Amino acid sequence: MELQIIQNKIYEIRGINVMLDFDLAEMYEVETKVFNQAVKRNIKRFPIDFMFQLTKSEFDNLRSQIVTSRRGGMRYLPYAFTEHGVAMLASVLRSDRAIEANIQIIRAFIILRKYALGYVELNQKLENFMIETNMQFNDVYQALTELAEKKQIEEKSPAPIGYHHLVK
Repeated sequence: MELQIIQNKIYEIRGINVMLDFDLAEMYEVETKVFNQAVKRNIKRFPIDFMFQLTKSEFDNLRSQIVTSRRGGMRYLPYAFTEHGVAMLASVLRSDRAIEANIQIIRAFIILRKYALGYVELNQKLENFMIETNMQFNDVYQALTELAEKKQIEEKSPAPIGYHHLVK
């Protein structure tokens, strides 16, 4: 499976990158029901930071982002698996297809993490640039303000009245 396809199935929910049970089941080439049964038989391997069930509002929000209607007849709210949960799936689903899919999924998570780190670095550089630029503009603004004040003082000075001769 292509990494780009996998990356498109990684969603951010509750501030965490996750994959949904129906997408994982599809990648492992098993029915979602069979996939979830295998997980439930090994539920101790999936603490809340590895897997959680979406709320109705989370799923409704996500459904509006996913432009597909094939999930319209779901009777339950899907489970979301974090990167650690996906890694744990390797110990639950042991087919060759599951192993191959797991490796690709973990690689996709790693690539996303690298992108995120690059974004943080770029954001920091941009913030530093903005601070430097603001400081420079502040200096220019202060200089212009001082010049304007000096000009106002010169304009307010009364002009001498009459002729003034310098006598030596």
